[in-house]
Amino acid sequence: MTLMNDTWYWYTETEYPYLTTTLLKHWRHGFFTRGAWPHPPEMLSACLDEMAVVYRAKQVHGKRVLSPSDFPLGVLPESDGVRPEADAILTVASQQAAWVCTADCTPVLIADEVTGQVAAVHAGWRGTALRIVPEVVSKMQACGSRLVDLRVAMGPAIAGEVYQVTTHVAAEVGRSLQLSTEDDDALLAQLHAIESPPVLPDPAPGRVKLDVRRMNALQLTQLGLAPEQIAIAPYCTYQEPEHFFSYRRTRAKKVQWSGIISD
Repeated sequence: MTLMNDTWYWYTETEYPYLTTTLLKHWRHGFFTRGAWPHPPEMLSACLDEMAVVYRAKQVHGKRVLSPSDFPLGVLPESDGVRPEADAILTVASQQAAWVCTADCTPVLIADEVTGQVAAVHAGWRGTALRIVPEVVSKMQACGSRLVDLRVAMGPAIAGEVYQVTTHVAAEVGRSLQLSTEDDDALLAQLHAIESPPVLPDPAPGRVKLDVRRMNALQLTQLGLAPEQIAIAPYCTYQEPEHFFSYRRTRAKKVQWSGIISD
């Protein structure tokens, strides 16, 4: 176990090392790296808990949230073609493992300190624009969660400082914060004015840099979560090829998995 700081560290006492955070210390969880490729969650889950039942969906950059009851066959076959389409898995009982895969998008793990319920969320810019993380939080509240009891960890993803997008994309994501204007330029000005802004300038005309993890954090604080309930991994998939795949960097369809197991 290699300590980084008081929030994030590498767990290395397993065949496939993974990143973990003390914010989720009460749950078996991990953000795996390219070193675990091409092994699926059904194999990697054993690094966290050999007894947990694995649930994962076919990710489509939407905001649909599934629970285990949406998987009538339990653990589905390996082919993504038979998996239900969704970008978040929400557990309802103990020993259920929720998994998502990413190559630049943000993997979000959410846990409830009281109910033990957990969720794994795939939040790219499209899902963030659709407010997928608040959607998951809303469904957890419907199952009895209180905002104060939630803990949210965002794993390695492309950092805002290197994620160039069009101003239109940035404005589309920015509207998820429900700001007071529909005009793109005015909206971007409001985003730039936020403390630790989720949008950064770019020298290319019609382009800006977008921090998707920061945007998700702002959505959560707007809901009422405190900053202390949110942890963001200090890793960038694009800038650290030794650890992570990045679709923006290589265009290769290879991923790293992130998972969490309900108590």
